[in-house]
Parts: sequence; C-alpha cells; structure tokens
Amino acid sequence: MTRRSDGLIGVWAEAQRQHQRREDARRRATEQQQRDQQRAQRTAERDAARTHREQQAAYRQSREADARRRTDELDARVDELTGLLAAGCRAPAFRAGSMTLSEQLEPFSPGALAVPIPMPNQANYQPAQSGWGGNAQQEARARFERDWYTAQAAEAQRVQQLEAYRRQYQQWADARLADIRRHNAGVRDLGATLRGGDPEAVVQYFSAALYASSVWPQDFPRQVAAAYDRGARELVLDWQLPGFDIVPETKSVRYMPSADQDKETARPVTQRRVVYRDVLAQSVLLVVRDMFAADEFGLLDAVVVNGFVDDHDPATGRQAKLVLASATVQRSAYERLNLAQVSAVECLSEALQGQLSAKPDQRASVRAARRPSEVGSSVVSHGDDDAPDLFEMDPIAFEQLVAELFRARGLQALTTVRSGDGGVDVEAHDPDPLSGGRIIVQVKRYRHTVPPTAVRDLYGTVHDVGANKGVLVTTSGFGPGSYTFVRGKPLTLVNGTELVELLQQAGLSGRLGEGGGTRGGSGRGSAPSSGAGVPGQRADAASSPSANAAPAGTLPASAAPAADANVLGMSWSGGVALDVCTLVCEGERVLSDDYFVFFNNNTTPDGTVRTVPASGGDKAAVAVRFDALPARADRVVLVAAIDPDVNPNADLTGFTDACIRLSDARGTVLDELDVSDGRPGETALVLGSFRRRANGDWKFVVGGQGYRGGLEELVTRFGIDVA
Repeated sequence: MTRRSDGLIGVWAEAQRQHQRREDARRRATEQQQRDQQRAQRTAERDAARTHREQQAAYRQSREADARRRTDELDARVDELTGLLAAGCRAPAFRAGSMTLSEQLEPFSPGALAVPIPMPNQANYQPAQSGWGGNAQQEARARFERDWYTAQAAEAQRVQQLEAYRRQYQQWADARLADIRRHNAGVRDLGATLRGGDPEAVVQYFSAALYASSVWPQDFPRQVAAAYDRGARELVLDWQLPGFDIVPETKSVRYMPSADQDKETARPVTQRRVVYRDVLAQSVLLVVRDMFAADEFGLLDAVVVNGFVDDHDPATGRQAKLVLASATVQRSAYERLNLAQVSAVECLSEALQGQLSAKPDQRASVRAARRPSEVGSSVVSHGDDDAPDLFEMDPIAFEQLVAELFRARGLQALTTVRSGDGGVDVEAHDPDPLSGGRIIVQVKRYRHTVPPTAVRDLYGTVHDVGANKGVLVTTSGFGPGSYTFVRGKPLTLVNGTELVELLQQAGLSGRLGEGGGTRGGSGRGSAPSSGAGVPGQRADAASSPSANAAPAGTLPASAAPAADANVLGMSWSGGVALDVCTLVCEGERVLSDDYFVFFNNNTTPDGTVRTVPASGGDKAAVAVRFDALPARADRVVLVAAIDPDVNPNADLTGFTDACIRLSDARGTVLDELDVSDGRPGETALVLGSFRRRANGDWKFVVGGQGYRGGLEELVTRFGIDVA
C-alpha cells in the first residue's frame, strides 16, 4: 500500500510539474508576445517619427531648393541685363542676304494615306474541316466577297483622298514657291535700291536689322520710328526702351521654416537705378552698333538714337514718349570704340557726349537729339501697334494667317476652298511618323465665347473625314462646357490670348483690338495643346503624397486658404486617376459656368470656392468660404470623375474608402464625412453636397448618384451646356 501510495503521489507530482511547465511556457510565450508587440510598437513609432522627419526634411529641402532657384533666376536676369551690350557685340552683323528665303519646301508627306488598304486573302476564308458541306463553302465565299468589296471601296476612297491631297499640296507648293521667288527677287533688287540711297528703302533695311537681332530680351519693347537724311548720310531713330520694372525688385529669396514661407529680400532702389541706367545706355549703344555693323552698302556717316519710354509725363500726367537717353554718333567716333569692353554709362555720357537721365526711374527726361520728324524724308514706323487687328482682318486673310502659323511650326498647311469645305478652314499635316497625321482646323473670328456646339461640330468633322486631330482657333475664348467635352478626345482649343502668343513665337503678328487683349474669353479658359484641361484638381489615386506637400494639417503660406474658409480634403483608395470638381448651385442648377470649379477653372469669380494644394494624405482639396457665397447659392456639390487621359477604360470600381475631411483654415480637422463607393460601369459620381439650412447653417448630405457618361453627363444635369 505504501509503495502504491508513493507511486500515486509520484504520478500526481509529475503531473503537477508538467502542468507547471506548461503554465510557465504559456506565461513566457505571453510575456514574449507582449514584449514583441511593445518592440514592434516602438519600432513603428520610431519609423513613423523618422518618416515624419524625412517628410518634413524633404519638404524643407524642396522649399529651400525652390528659394535658391528663384534667387538664381533673379541673378541670371540681372546678369542678362548687365551683359546685354557684350552679347550684342558677339552677334554676327546683319546682311541683306540673310533675308533670302530657301526654295526648299517641305516634301509631300501624305502619312497614312500613302499606305494601301490590305486586300483580304481568300485562303483565310476556307470553311472548317468539319464543314465541307455546300452551305459552309458558300458562307465562306460570301464573307470573302463582302470583305473584298469593302476593302476595294476603302482603297478607292484612299486613292481619291490621296490624289486630292496631292493636288492641294501642289497648289500650295506652287504658290509658296512663287512667293519665295518674288521675295528673293525683291531682296536682290534691294541692293541696287539701297546703293541709290532711297530713304524709305534705307529705313526698311536698317529696321529689318534691328528686328533680326536675337539679343534683345523677350520682354523688351520693339518699337522704332526712323528716317534717313540722304544728304547728311545720317540715320535718325526713335527706339523704345524698357521700363523700370525690368530690373527685379527682389534681390534674393530665402525659405523661413519657422513660418513656412519665403522671405524676399528687396533690391535697394539705388542698385535698381544703377542697373536700369546701365541698361538704357547699353540699349542705345547696341542700336548704334547694329546699325553701323549692318551698313554693308556704305550708307551711314552718323547714327542718331533717341531712346524713349511710353509712359505718363510726371509734369502733365498725360501719356507721352519721354526721352531718357539720346546720342549722335559719327562713324569715326564709333570706329574708335571697343563696345564689348566699355562701361556703357561712361561711354554714352563721356566718350560720345550723349544724354542719359539721372533718375530714369522717376521718368526724368533729357533733351533729345534730332528727331525722325525733323528729317525731310518720310518717317517709317514699326512696332506692336503695326500688328494687324485679328478682329478686323478679312476672313480669308485670317485663315491664311492661321495656315502660316502651322507652317511656321513645321507642318504642311493649306487653306480650303470656301465652298464645300465641310467645315474645314485649314487642313494641316504633321509629318512626325509617331504623333503626326492629318489635322483639321476651324477658325472662328468671334468676340464672344465660342458655343460648345461649334466644338461638337468639329469633333463630328474629324470623324467624318478620318483626320487624326481637330483644332479650333478663335479670337475669343471657350466655356467650361467646351473644355469638358474635349477631354479624352483628339481636339485642341486655342483661345485668343494663346493665338497671339503663338503668332509671336512664330515671328508672325496679330493683336486683339486696340488694347491687344482677349475679348469674350478669359485666361483661365485656356487649354494646353493636348486638348485636355489645365491640371487643377486632377489627382492620381495610385500615387503617394508628394515630397513637396506640406506637413500634415498645414498648407504652404502662398497657397493657404482665407481665414474664414473651410478646406474640404478628399481621399480614397484604389488605383484610378480622378478629377474632383465643385459646383455652386441654386437647387439643381449651377449659378453660372463660372461657378463650376474644375481642372480648367480653379476658382469662382468671387473667390468663394477655389482649389488648394492637398495635404495630410488627401489627394484633392478645395477651400470654400461658406459665409461669403452668393445669397442665392443654397448648395455646394462635390463630384468626382474618371480622368480619361490617364485611365480611358477605367470605371469607378476602384473608388473605395472615400472620405471628405472638413478642416478649418489652420488645418484643424473638424469632421470626417464618408461618401459612397464607386460602382462598376460608372465613370462619374456625386460625392455629396453641402446644403444651406433656413437658419444659415450648412449640412452635408451624402450623394451616391453615378453616371456612365463621365463628367460630361454629370455636369449636364446641373445645367452646364456641353451640347
């Protein structure tokens, strides 16, 4: 019995020891798990802190780099201004032969029209092995014949279009070559006319020398009035000088991380005045140099230059041409100078005994030398005022100018016959084998906004004629409906402001009315050459927040919303690129097209709604001043749509976990508002709307209405005209 008891006790004791071991192991495992969790938490906290520091460091480095870049640009601008004369002296002298045009024209390049339509091969239309019956053979034969006749018809159409395009090209080439030969003959005759001392020819030649120079900065004026005194062999010019604002007011830029803003150091007024006086002296000397250097016919014994600014006379308050620098330079005096090494101010004032304003920034004028109007011959003027008014141009001349613009950009372009042109004013061809092709151009000399119907008609024409692209050029502008319609389509819209800029870049001229500005359109209505809108609230859902983004909850000071604004930050999951837009409405109708804030209109006219940089993990953001909205506005609607340029075949299936983060202007989060997920087949979605209550408060109402027709279909519901 005792032995059995000892055995039972031993078994029990062993069981207790095993149990204790299991409990100890479980306890150790639990403690180890807790230690691992604590270690992982500390690691995550360290990683998060490091990531936050890295983001802050990256943001700071980006802002500091941007400040250095701006400072470098300011330094480069001053260097350009102070080195103007030296750069001009290095430039080759103008010669009459440089006005000769090459007779080498762009070769005929029909692009896709040159490729024959492949004919179907009957061997590919044999019936299946198991279908050797008569019906199967007849069906195969019928398919072959149908496809063969279709291909034959397409080939006949291609040959017809190719021959028509060849005839058009030949007509253009013959006319262009005739123009070039007439021009070159005129250049050859110019030499004889100049040697005879014809005053008008002399002035035209030396004016061409001034305008041919590539040394003048782009923002310098280029206006001249000139006359030639044949007896004295003296060329007299009034040449427009730049204003005081060409010298940057800012000397340097430094980023202040404590305030998250750039600090600009002002350039001392005395320094700006020194630089400005030097620029004026250089400008006069450079004109003198260009005139004598271009005198290959021995026409000049002296050059008189009066440099003026077109500004308000401080004595009378009226607009006047104020002479700030003037000099009469004899050839003998010029030949003793080494202009590349002189101090411009001392050379003009002392060596040449010219006149230079002591305080040009205050428009203190000097006594002018001989003026062109005092010369017996007629005065010839050139400048911005000579640019043709695009509104007043003959319609055919306007179309020819647009065609010339395309040719200047390296394309083949022809104006079409006035009747039966099918809505095509200019037909161009881009020879680039990858991105080129046939381009249909319509021109509209409008003073008011081009209606969306004109854009839709152009799209139909592009399809009807089988072109690669359509371009609509106007003297006015386009509304948001037009820009919404062209998204994702091979269309480009060129408004009046862009047209004038493109003409200037191509060496052509044109202005929009007396003031030269656009009419019926606004700068915000411009679209880039791709035909898509200007990026505004376009967000890529697959991308992470930029390193340039501000730290969470903050915005860069330069883009910060007004103190009374709320920021609506949008975030979502999924790999789709979206455009987030805002409509200010009365009921279900937008107040006007201007109150549709989208990728090509970043703010309402009153500034109550505008896009701002996204921050804190948001992918898009808009600032809304609810209390300042128009009295009749009772809702602010937020919508999202697939960006067809990035994801042309996507839908909103990938739009999930969406949230609107409501913050105040300081970045303090006030609320987080959930919105509906996207659904298959839908490409646009109403996220929700803020609605004004009777007591003036605003309440958020979740949306969820989806649209298969994209942003175009959605905004039509709210009264935006895209048809």
